Amino acid sequence: MKSMKTLTKAFVAAPALLTALPAVAQEAMTLDQKVNETFATFTGPFVNLIFAPLPGTSFPWIVLWLVVAASVFTIYFAFVQFRFFGHAISLVKGDYSDPNDAGEVSHFQALATALSGTVGLGNIAGVAVAVGIGGPGATFWMILAGLLGMASKFTECTLGVKYRNEYPDGTVSGGPMYYISKGFAERGLPGGKALAILFSIFCILGALGGGNMFQANQAHAQISGIVGDYPGWITGIIFAAVVFAVIVGGIKSIANVTEKVVPFMGILYVGAALIILLVNYDKIGWAFGQIFAGAFTGLGVAGGFVGALIQGFKRAAFSNEAGVGSAAIAHSAVKTKEPITEGFVSLLEPLIDTVVICTMTALVITISGQLIFDEATGLYVLNEAGSAIATEGGTSGVALTSAAFASGISWFPYVLAVAVILFAFSTMISWSYYGLKAWTYLFGEGKMSELTFKIIFCIFIVIGAAASLGPVIDFSDAAIFAMAVVNITALYFLMSVVRKELNSYSSRLASGQIVKFKH
Repeated sequence: MKSMKTLTKAFVAAPALLTALPAVAQEAMTLDQKVNETFATFTGPFVNLIFAPLPGTSFPWIVLWLVVAASVFTIYFAFVQFRFFGHAISLVKGDYSDPNDAGEVSHFQALATALSGTVGLGNIAGVAVAVGIGGPGATFWMILAGLLGMASKFTECTLGVKYRNEYPDGTVSGGPMYYISKGFAERGLPGGKALAILFSIFCILGALGGGNMFQANQAHAQISGIVGDYPGWITGIIFAAVVFAVIVGGIKSIANVTEKVVPFMGILYVGAALIILLVNYDKIGWAFGQIFAGAFTGLGVAGGFVGALIQGFKRAAFSNEAGVGSAAIAHSAVKTKEPITEGFVSLLEPLIDTVVICTMTALVITISGQLIFDEATGLYVLNEAGSAIATEGGTSGVALTSAAFASGISWFPYVLAVAVILFAFSTMISWSYYGLKAWTYLFGEGKMSELTFKIIFCIFIVIGAAASLGPVIDFSDAAIFAMAVVNITALYFLMSVVRKELNSYSSRLASGQIVKFKH
């Protein structure tokens, strides 16, 4: 509660501080450029390897890696995401929650924390890029990949709880690094410890970059776009102070904030999208027609059918992080004695993140008229380079989403700025926990070890807001998807453990041994 009050005070005070600042012209610093060039030289090969396209295509192999795994888990667990969807809702509501179970947070808090790490700028800017290049048809493949990704989340989060460490003081630590090392040892498989260490290193790098610096950088860009240009370190210090006030209290403090912020920002964003759709209700049927037709024909957009498929799958993979393993760290802290229950809860994440929020963005962009459409030919008009659909005003990314919403709600760019700030903030506090658990796995549990990482994390917030370290962000994005290479490899070896848990639980649920709790 104390952290929530601190958060509220900081956000109330921040606008007054920012608007009082004089406009200061920010020019690219030579130090930034030197760091960029040096860093790119050393990390370029790794980044290129992770995001390399399949031979003869523009399809990144890492996306195929994620989509194939999601398809395998969907078939292996007999479409678990659909069979147990209703039960997942009951678990989130707390119908089966025993307050005496080990753990630190409720099912709903764990879901909110994990969602806050994935719902973010990708849902706003990333979808606009996908639709701008692949056309409305990309939305169909995005939804399909999101539905398949539910099975990946189910698998990794079940293992996260099953192999977590529970300590005498009531705290827990879990995630891929624990189920890889303990699960491999249990099954007599070699290399578990080495893979767990590798995953932890990638997780820390991803947390400091994509889960931290990039978020601070984009938040500063949004704020300065409204109040005028000013030094980024000021945004960084404000964010660092607010984030530290939340994360210093651990997962319980983080969960207390995310369970309030995530529903608020979700309702804010989806509510605005629904207003646009209602105002343009007569175009909704046409928009869905564009999505289905474009999914299989391409409607003449860049890359045609293949372009739509690639963009849709890429956006889903980059948005919900199913298979990356990050969410398993948050879900491991849940209060439960049945690991499989958190697997059920986690499968809701890709549905909310990709199927609902990303689809809302795509629909608004499609019906807004921002994509230039030739009524005579029934095709979209390409830009001069032929690389994407031409748009009104030549916008793309977050600017395209903003323009699409502004076409129905003139003041929406201000709402979008608030949404971006909230998305950035919630992503930072979630990734601080992911990075922390990877840190303590490598360097040991303890107050001093935890405080050290939290201070380092907050310092990187200031750096991220103040600098324009492009290659650093590229490297951290690559690190996040390198987590998926390690994690999915382990999931293939351990998925039989999950099936045993599923069979045991489902039979006990059917026989009435598992009952609802009265609260």
